[in-house]
Amino acid sequence: MKSCRIHIMGASGSGVTSLGRALADSLALPHHDTDDYFWRPTIPPYREMREAGDRLKLMREMFLPRAGWVLSGSLNGWGDTLIPDFDLVVFLVTSREIRLQRLRAREATLFGTDAVSPGGWRYKETEDFIEWASGYEEGNVSRNLAKHQVWLAALPCPVLHLDGSRPLPELVDEVRRAIGGQANPT
Repeated sequence: MKSCRIHIMGASGSGVTSLGRALADSLALPHHDTDDYFWRPTIPPYREMREAGDRLKLMREMFLPRAGWVLSGSLNGWGDTLIPDFDLVVFLVTSREIRLQRLRAREATLFGTDAVSPGGWRYKETEDFIEWASGYEEGNVSRNLAKHQVWLAALPCPVLHLDGSRPLPELVDEVRRAIGGQANPT
């Protein structure tokens, strides 16, 4: 593979961002996450969405022209124009139980245990987010397994399906084997 432009995706809590960061570090490539482009920077975060055109413009300015990068997060439905830029797509599948445990831990880390506990200022938003994320497998939410599978099946590049519950170093090694262990740094 002469370039190394990898997109990693899966359900919330499946380990997409963690794998993205670890893989980018391993390959000495920049890591980008779709949340950084999807959401405007606010305090607290995740309050205001950017328009799709603004997301894509920002991504083109920040990293897409480079020969190598790792992008984590979902973008099907708004980022389909980026498909030709992918050399490999990694799809992480992780059980709902593990995903929801990770999401609760992430929310507590981001906002504080008191904030996400009953009576906390972030409790309702956290519970709404967990409920939304729990509907992924059944297709009860906008971003779901069935939509991801249809999107993945139409990709022109290779797709690597991995179990997101496996240890992170194993996942990094698996992706490195899939790309031949090589990257072209930017």
